[in-house]
Amino acid sequence: MRARTPGKQTVTSLIRAATAAPSLHNAQPWRFRYLSESGVVQVRAALDHALPHSDPHGRALHMGCGAALLNLRVAAAHAGFDADTTLLPDRYDPRLLATVTLVSGADGEDGPGSGLGELYDEIRRRRTSRLPFCDERVPDPVRAHLRDAAEREGAQLHFPSAWHTETVLDLIHDAEGRDLADPGRSAELSEWTETPPGHDFTGRPVPAELHDTSAVEYEEAPQLALLGTAEDRPTDWIRAGQALERVLLLATREGLSTALSSEAVEWSDLRWTVRDPLSSMGQVHVVLRLGYGPPVPATPRRPVSQVLHID
Repeated sequence: MRARTPGKQTVTSLIRAATAAPSLHNAQPWRFRYLSESGVVQVRAALDHALPHSDPHGRALHMGCGAALLNLRVAAAHAGFDADTTLLPDRYDPRLLATVTLVSGADGEDGPGSGLGELYDEIRRRRTSRLPFCDERVPDPVRAHLRDAAEREGAQLHFPSAWHTETVLDLIHDAEGRDLADPGRSAELSEWTETPPGHDFTGRPVPAELHDTSAVEYEEAPQLALLGTAEDRPTDWIRAGQALERVLLLATREGLSTALSSEAVEWSDLRWTVRDPLSSMGQVHVVLRLGYGPPVPATPRRPVSQVLHID
């Protein structure tokens, strides 16, 4: 008996969930193609939504598509499908970042029995927040669960010590100031976001000559986490994106607010300093700020009709 593949309505719902993923400057650098006969979803890079100044190596593009891929896997498991995923399946087609074969009734690694589908409701609830968080510490058991979520996707999540946290905060502040002073990066920020932030990732005001801003009371000791992988290849970037989104969905379920920063890792002279020398992490791809904060509205997404093609 031939396994059932999802129809147009189901695939549209799955892709809508996929596109709720975060991406640098909300550029949404993804497209999807569904091969209905085989039940295969192609996850493709949308180069017209790339950020050549802010993301010169394509790391953030791959991570954004990886986050969308994780959401697709979660939604598929919730809908009763197993998602057999292959990363970078065609060496001659670098825009094809992943293929996902959707099969009903299977109980594979991402199937309905995997527990991945339990994160489905968090997809629509997850937000990126730049608002202040309270000073309440994220409990150790929650931190352990977040670390496990990253490891399940082939990445690492490290909570830096107090002294290294201060170093990372300074590096991010420096990087975001550089971004606003760089004409290319500043133009991309203005093009892809509704309003350039008046404060950086940590809540510190950017220099007055770069942006007019007023003081806001943020937490005294921001709680950071570094997400990275052992290597620094395109496959690692996609895995890091999947790990990031899995961590963010679990954090949402735990009642946490989150903010993201990857600016410092895109400046070559800052990147290696972000890594904690006391950890075994090889490459840091993104810095997370975690805590308990107020709700924030969702950022807009492109309609599914603009990103999904069905054969």
